Amino acid sequence: MTNTDIDDISSKRGRRDFLRSMSGLGLFSSIGRQFDVGIDSLIPVNIGYRDSGGYNAATEIADEVIRTFGFNAATMTIPQRLLTEQGIDSILTDQPIRYLELDRPMVAHQQYTPWGIDRVGAKQAHTGRISGRNIDIAILDSGIDETHPDLQENVGAGKSFLNTVGLLSGSEQSNGTSIFEGVRSAFEAPHGLLDARSRARDRSEEFSSNAPEWHDAVGHGTHIAGIAGAIDNSDGVVGVCPDATLHAIKVLSSSGVGSASDIAAGIDHVTNQGWEVANLSLGSSYDSKLVQDACSYAVEQGTLLVAATGNIGPCTDCVRYPAAYPSVVGVGATTPDDTLASFSATGPETDLVAPGQNIRSTYTTDIRPYETLSGTSMAAPHVAAAGGLLMAEGYENTTAADRLIETTEDIGLSENDGGTGLLDIPAALGL
Repeated sequence: MTNTDIDDISSKRGRRDFLRSMSGLGLFSSIGRQFDVGIDSLIPVNIGYRDSGGYNAATEIADEVIRTFGFNAATMTIPQRLLTEQGIDSILTDQPIRYLELDRPMVAHQQYTPWGIDRVGAKQAHTGRISGRNIDIAILDSGIDETHPDLQENVGAGKSFLNTVGLLSGSEQSNGTSIFEGVRSAFEAPHGLLDARSRARDRSEEFSSNAPEWHDAVGHGTHIAGIAGAIDNSDGVVGVCPDATLHAIKVLSSSGVGSASDIAAGIDHVTNQGWEVANLSLGSSYDSKLVQDACSYAVEQGTLLVAATGNIGPCTDCVRYPAAYPSVVGVGATTPDDTLASFSATGPETDLVAPGQNIRSTYTTDIRPYETLSGTSMAAPHVAAAGGLLMAEGYENTTAADRLIETTEDIGLSENDGGTGLLDIPAALGL
């Protein structure tokens, strides 16, 4: 069902009938217990529906439809007064709704203060004239500094999907306190959660100049972009895929936070543009069905998705989403001496590892042109860009992912810690 179909369909269920069925089934989790919200507050939720009946039923009680997606899902705001004391998961029973979830945040993986192109063999690929020409790589992050001398020739179209109404950023109590401060630890948000005023401040600061709305004011996304595709111009740094076109898909604010629907909207856009690769150096402990939907849709349509496993190590079975989804290539981080970085999250969802400690790359020129950082955030773009090199040679997204995982170098890590091993670009390309 398309969004046009949705607009043309009239509701076949009454508001009272819908509310009665939702109350009986416990549509809305114990949200009221989790968040001290006022009776007139609006709670953003993500809804996956099976058919038009599910969409219409949801809109009967929604205050506003914030956005719809191309895979039978939407983000809406629901009045707090309608929430019950029963479990949100029970909506999945005997209803045309596949899931209903809070629109929770995804967070830029915390950076550590950190060499990797030579170690994974990227320069060998460049010598063989394999450099990613005609490949599009989307960086879903805090944006890209389009003025950076190592990036400006490669930066293509960008777009911002920051949503001022998203959960954990769009509602406040009358006293001005964020209604979600009590759940900070639950959502693994090291930079803190945003309230409406901080999100508005972000937008004001970031978009007050003539810079595009997807401009990076903090450096995280620009650092990722440089690892993936800084140009080979004998100056500064060079990326893994230096002839690729880089696209800034801004889904994280200056505080490093974006909602699940922001992330999903970014993935949806990348997919619909037909771009080959998307890098997600972000994540959450929360399993968002909306983001999983978006990831599955992207891979089905031909996009290679690569994500960082997270920076909460040492730990076991702790890979963050979206890296933990089967459709996404999950990447952990290694050190210059080929050991697992202490901060790298581990678990069976780790597919392979790449350099992630002490990585020098581009940074926003608003602050400084280059920076050395550490994190699985830095490891993921090595793999994403390597996937771009393979797809430039004719591989499909799924065969490129398989090839990257099957041709790694064994550096002695367990499968749980390092997947199949360290990224080996020459081996993947058969050089």
